[in-house]
Amino acid sequence: MNGNEGELRLDFSAVERVDPAALRELEDLTNSANEQSVKVALRGVNVGVYKVLKLARLTTRFKCEN
Repeated sequence: MNGNEGELRLDFSAVERVDPAALRELEDLTNSANEQSVKVALRGVNVGVYKVLKLARLTTRFKCEN
């Protein structure tokens, strides 16, 4: 966790693609975070990864930052 209480920020700037296993892990992460009232923010998500997250209906579970 960073300095902000209740928020977890993940740096995706080096992530070029995500596979189905990674999507399941991200979904599990958001489920656990929601149970603990923690918001998850993704930083530096490229367009290709964002499209995959959108197709998997996960974009509403994250706050995407530049």
